[in-house]
Amino acid sequence: MEAARQRAVDLAFALAWALVRRLPERTVTWLFAKVADRTYARNGRGVRRLRSNLAAVRPDATDAELDALTHAGMRSYLRYWQEAFRLPEWSDEQIVGRVRTVNEKLLRDAYAAGQGVICALPHLANYDHAGAWAGLTGMPVSTVAERLRPESLFDRFIAYRKRLGMEVLPLTGGDEDVTAVLADRLRAGGFVCLVADRDLSERGVPVTFFGRPSRMPVGPAALSLKTGAPLIPATLHYDGPDLVITFHDTIEPDTAAGMTQRCADAFARGIAEHPGDWHMLQRIFLDQ
Repeated sequence: MEAARQRAVDLAFALAWALVRRLPERTVTWLFAKVADRTYARNGRGVRRLRSNLAAVRPDATDAELDALTHAGMRSYLRYWQEAFRLPEWSDEQIVGRVRTVNEKLLRDAYAAGQGVICALPHLANYDHAGAWAGLTGMPVSTVAERLRPESLFDRFIAYRKRLGMEVLPLTGGDEDVTAVLADRLRAGGFVCLVADRDLSERGVPVTFFGRPSRMPVGPAALSLKTGAPLIPATLHYDGPDLVITFHDTIEPDTAAGMTQRCADAFARGIAEHPGDWHMLQRIFLDQ
């Protein structure tokens, strides 16, 4: 039964990648908005979890305000998937032209220093678009991907991100030590981007996030301490057709736990400003 479900999921993604990119963008935008609206109306587990997470971001929101924010979050989440299916068809000019940045000099100066640089991000807006933009503007990205099931679906996502110019390493089950490979890339002056607001390994460090207990992966901080590469948190949001990338102040070297907490603080600032673009449909707070 599970094998059949996985094959169905893989087939659905294969069809979407084949069909969605062939439709006019206006049609696809309308279609994905309708899917988002229907998903929100069904109020399944993911929608309920998103609402619960957003309640931590906006604890003073009324029920009506929280409903509207959750609905907006689902539309933003489906926009991410819409773009995922269409990004490989965008021209380089479209990928770069649809990005605006805040404090980009922090990133460029760190990269120019030649020690490598680490960017830690939360699940905001479209981090794949951000990675493609970085590569096209002179900073090819090395990153890590959560292993999906079925394996064929995981392979599709690896191929998709490679087409966008990223080096993608599997979080688990690979032939190489992921941490060692990333450290090598940094020592060679490379750019490592890691989505780091959800602990997948259950080995993360405790943090306070929106005033509540959570855990976040220690990888970005540990890599920074191991290699000397600066750690820069970044947050993303949509503004009309554009993706806006905001780079926050470099995290000063400290304990790995302390640096991870400061990443969490930067994430919280970015999410609080644009909560409707935070795509966190999983449990993240330990007291939930």
